[in-house]
Amino acid sequence: MTDKAKAIKAKNQTKPLNKMTEKELFKKYEKKRETEVRNELAQRYIYISEILSKKFTKRGIEYEDIYQVASLGLLFAIERFKVSRGFEFSSFATPTIIGEIKKHFRDKGWSIKVPRRIQEMSKKISTARTTLYQELQRTPLTKDIANFLECTEEEVFEIMDASQVYAVKSLDLIYENAGEDKDVHFMDLVGEKDMNFDLIDNRDFLEKTMRKLNVIEKEVLQKRFFEQKTQMQVAKELVVSQMTVSRVEKKAIEKFRRELKKTK
Repeated sequence: MTDKAKAIKAKNQTKPLNKMTEKELFKKYEKKRETEVRNELAQRYIYISEILSKKFTKRGIEYEDIYQVASLGLLFAIERFKVSRGFEFSSFATPTIIGEIKKHFRDKGWSIKVPRRIQEMSKKISTARTTLYQELQRTPLTKDIANFLECTEEEVFEIMDASQVYAVKSLDLIYENAGEDKDVHFMDLVGEKDMNFDLIDNRDFLEKTMRKLNVIEKEVLQKRFFEQKTQMQVAKELVVSQMTVSRVEKKAIEKFRRELKKTK
């Protein structure tokens, strides 16, 4: 190394951080990972966290919380950035910070907008539960939490119930089914089949097909399947032979079968 190069290196080493360029700071941080250098870089680029945090306000999480997450994302970006790759740091940091913010929303966001009072009380209950567990060495009861927060048990129940909308679970979520070969999907554990949907489909099908029957066919089906009468009884009422009733019935049923095939 020449004397001039040594002099420049010595000068850079003694150069105050606030006098160094961002490129110089990143090179210095890559070599020694000094906290002071990282803090200087964070201070210079904190405006990125501020701008991105404001884009995610009014979505159920306080700005201060979003800003803290964004600031943490900025530190992650500083840790990973390498000057040698030739990127601008702002372009590199932006997706990293946004990714951290979105992750925070997935983990901590309320899926349904609820009153601020409930959100704040939910945080207090969570803190109280942790504190009481350490003090009591057992899972705290509702009355324990109510006494700790100086509120009623009904209020605790209300907040805990409202907290169920704190985060959304994907219907594609899979649980391991111990002792079974097949895992269980979350969608299989919630809700139940509404039989009214089948009734609606069946009614539409019946009405559509009945319009294609003639008067005699409709009357035979009405008496046979809705009034629960035998072929002999229907034959006497219509003054025809039982064989005729049987033929009409089969013909009408065949029309239903053809229509059913069209729906599949």
